[in-house]
Amino acid sequence: MLNFIFKFLFKISGWKLIGEFPKDLKKSIVIVAPHAKSVDFPIGIGARAAMGVKMGFLAKKELFEGPFGWLFTFLGGYPVDRSSNNQVVKAVTTLYNSKEELHLVIAPEGTRKDVDKLKMGFYFIAKNSQVPVVMIGFDYAIKAIVISEPFFTSNDSHGDLRKIAEYFNKIGGDKKTWVSNYLKY
Repeated sequence: MLNFIFKFLFKISGWKLIGEFPKDLKKSIVIVAPHAKSVDFPIGIGARAAMGVKMGFLAKKELFEGPFGWLFTFLGGYPVDRSSNNQVVKAVTTLYNSKEELHLVIAPEGTRKDVDKLKMGFYFIAKNSQVPVVMIGFDYAIKAIVISEPFFTSNDSHGDLRKIAEYFNKIGGDKKTWVSNYLKY
C-alpha cells in the first residue's frame, strides 16, 4: 500500500521514468546524481516505487538520529559513519556477499554541494562485490529519472569514471564540477 502511495505521488508531481531498471538483475549498486536538492530523497523514494524494485540506500548516520531516524530505517536505509575510515567498503561488500538479492542506492557526490570528485566507495563496493553499477540521473529540467543499463567496472578506473561522467553529462540541468573534471581524463 505504501509503495502505491509513493508511486502515485511521484506520478502526480509530474515526474517520469526514462529507461527501465533491469528487473532480472539480482544485485547492483545504484548511483544517483546530481545530488543537488533536498527534495532528491522523496523524489527518489517515489521513483523507486514507480520502478517496482526493492532497493535500500546508504546515507549519513546523522539522518538516522533524532525524531525521524526510524523513518529512514523503515524506508530501507543503512547508516554510514563518514567521520573516519571505518571500513564501510568492506562492510558493504560483506553485506552484498551475504545476500541473494541486494540493490543499494548511494549518492556518490556525498553532499548536495558542488564537488570536484566523487567519493569512490561505490566504485570499490561494485568492484569488490562484482556487482554492476546502475546510474540514475535526476533531470530536473524535464522532471525525469533517467536509468542506465548496468555498467560493470573494469581494471581501468580512470576510463570507468570517464564513462560515468559521460553518462551524467547527458542529463539535463546544471552540470557539476566533478563531471567536467572526469571528462578531462
